[in-house]
Amino acid sequence: MKETQTVNEKSQTRDWHYAPDQWELVKINGTHPHYRVFGSWSGGYLDGDSWRLNSGIARCESVGNYYFFYGHTGSIYKCHKKSYGIRSPYNASKLSELVSNANGNAETMEELPSNLETFEWE
Repeated sequence: MKETQTVNEKSQTRDWHYAPDQWELVKINGTHPHYRVFGSWSGGYLDGDSWRLNSGIARCESVGNYYFFYGHTGSIYKCHKKSYGIRSPYNASKLSELVSNANGNAETMEELPSNLETFEWE
């Protein structure tokens, strides 16, 4: 899993940066509907596939071939525009398990909204 940590001098917080191999958006329903990034990394022979679900999307920026999703807890997901979707069987099963365990309060988004930068994330 590719991740780096930086210190945000302005707010004196640590920001985590992730760059998943594949990714998908998850809509969380309920009393406080919001969206999250499910990041998926492909492993190798010695380390297996891995995944991470962010805290919730606060905003998104489009820069070149990437979307930058800023999470509520300071994390930043750098997601390539052409790598939407989960292809790893292990990570796809984990995403499916997360959605089914939410008892109807979560769903994956098959298609991206047309303009992620102006989308209402909450």
